[in-house]
Amino acid sequence: MKESGVNVPFGIAAHTVEDAVKAAAEIGDDQVVIKSQILAGGRGLGKFTNGLQGGVHIIDTKDVKEYAEKMLGGTLVTKQSGAAGKPVNTVLLAKKMALAKEFYFAIFMDRASGGPLIIACSEGGTSIEDLAESSPEKIIKVPVNITTGPTEEQIETVVNGLGVSGDKESAKEQIRALYNLFIDKDCTMVEVNPLAEDTDGNLIAADAKIGFDDNAEFRHKDIFDQRDHTQEDPREVAAAKWDLNYIGLDGNIGCMVNGAGLAMSTMDIISLNGGSPANFLDVGGGAKVEQIKAAFEIITSDPAVKAILVNIFGGIMKCDIIAEGIIEASRELDLKVPVVVRLEGTNVERGKKLLEESGLDLITADDLDDAATKAVAAIA
Repeated sequence: MKESGVNVPFGIAAHTVEDAVKAAAEIGDDQVVIKSQILAGGRGLGKFTNGLQGGVHIIDTKDVKEYAEKMLGGTLVTKQSGAAGKPVNTVLLAKKMALAKEFYFAIFMDRASGGPLIIACSEGGTSIEDLAESSPEKIIKVPVNITTGPTEEQIETVVNGLGVSGDKESAKEQIRALYNLFIDKDCTMVEVNPLAEDTDGNLIAADAKIGFDDNAEFRHKDIFDQRDHTQEDPREVAAAKWDLNYIGLDGNIGCMVNGAGLAMSTMDIISLNGGSPANFLDVGGGAKVEQIKAAFEIITSDPAVKAILVNIFGGIMKCDIIAEGIIEASRELDLKVPVVVRLEGTNVERGKKLLEESGLDLITADDLDDAATKAVAAIA
């Protein structure tokens, strides 16, 4: 953010208690801010599983060691982290700022307007979700033409909506800098909460959360090299290595499907039949046998999975390749859960024949509804 011209507080990241103490000494003030660095919002109101309340604290410098010991290696649970929370492997020691006002500012990609959407509010520092529910009239939304960028009038609307009391031209430059960051770094989200005003009237991005488009990784290797996989679902990390699209859910029927639309339909039909999908998994159109085996490994790594439904419509993806992958995975992984297979499309007869001749205890289905019914019945 600093490289993009955004005003930010001075801060030093620390991975150990010793580093945290050194960072606080380098800042050199009587008090510092210590922040848990996790990929989830709501840190200030979160709670550590060890009992420490809050993931962000303003503390005396002499207390840094005590707080760093409690925070580093701990698990912080917030509104956005999920019940399991996120591990805190890094804390940020930041200079305490003299802040007069706190605002909310964000830029997201908006499906309705087909481009970036600036969201601003004169109240910040707390949950924007709660504020949107209690005082929606305070929130300003400005859709931006992604080709031309925000107009002078739109920038002025945002600055006025924030209620900036300092130099408005300087405030406009900060809004432009944040928008340029969003575009130049291929962001999916830039959320600054709070975007604060100090006692001199300067806007400062006191805290921020930024998301990046995975498809732009080749353009921003320096950013993606900083990716912390400990903050992500290990199954999703494993899936990405095999070029599989996986999202873990909380059901008990594992799904392996080709095509995002078919995958969502499969999950819907499982639910309509009284079941609950354990994941979204799209193997894509050109999966190899090794990828199919990897998909099975990822699905079965979830202890909640009690059955697996394989639903393949062979267009680019060939049914016999899927069948070979199912057979190899079933033998190598010694699957203990029932596997329901529905194949249709390219080489479907060869695929079915391979399954029949494999000698494995697989449940075949004629169509998607039949497959979902059998998958639900298999765990009843």
